[in-house]
Amino acid sequence: MNKSIELLRHVHIHPLLWLVIALSIATAHFMEVSLLLGIIFVHEMGHAAAASFFSWRIKRITLLPFGGVAEMDEHGNRPLKEEAIVVLAGPLQHVWMVAAAFALLHFNLFPEDLFPLFIEYNLMILIFNLFPVWPLDGGKLVFLLLSLKNSFASAHRTTLMISFVSLCMFSFVILATAPAHINVWVVIGFLFFSLYYEWKQRRFIFMRFLLERYYGKKSSSPDSLKPIQADEQDLLINVLEKFQRGCKHPIIVEVDGREKGTLDENELLHAYFTEKRLNDKISDLLFLY
Repeated sequence: MNKSIELLRHVHIHPLLWLVIALSIATAHFMEVSLLLGIIFVHEMGHAAAASFFSWRIKRITLLPFGGVAEMDEHGNRPLKEEAIVVLAGPLQHVWMVAAAFALLHFNLFPEDLFPLFIEYNLMILIFNLFPVWPLDGGKLVFLLLSLKNSFASAHRTTLMISFVSLCMFSFVILATAPAHINVWVVIGFLFFSLYYEWKQRRFIFMRFLLERYYGKKSSSPDSLKPIQADEQDLLINVLEKFQRGCKHPIIVEVDGREKGTLDENELLHAYFTEKRLNDKISDLLFLY
């Protein structure tokens, strides 16, 4: 109960949403808007509940005029399996909601006139959220899949590129099939802005990932070891860009293909963030440590 109350304290309603609610009352669409907001609320609370279960730091759960977002104060250093559960916890809410609606309808406990709309809204939100577009759940799943084999920086960059192409394709489909659907264009505009902002902030996001890896809470489960081969002339920042989620990296320094020494990843992070050795080569650290 205490956790549920704590989650509810994180819920914020965007000021424009109050305007949408007021307009829905004025135009006699309050029931439809309330139904949609209720479904979105349960979806976002699914994310938040899973995050709370894993003791994630939850910033806020915001209900927007065209959706919702659960913001976490985590920066890519949680286990991939854990993050996949948090991402999928939102879409999974639609499964039990639809099943419950069918059961209640069977016992005449669900209004028949609202049932088709309830099913339509659930399917619409579920399918749309699984589009491979950041920051939708589908985009986050793409990021997680790419992170299995790629560095954080590479996976993040590729995710944004895939998201941009996917969103452009979706925009062309809407332009051809429903060009006058204002609500959809508002959502598309928001997603394009989110992608643009995420792309502009990609370097900051990468640095935040490294900082969290260095200063943040360490994972309770041991990371798998994945050595990184680095030439002695490689810059420190170029090696840091090879860091991958869910892995602990011993750095093997090579000269002409032969091993010269080994560094621990924390030595690189310490040199970069604490000693400010921003332009050093890996060989400089090898002699230092």
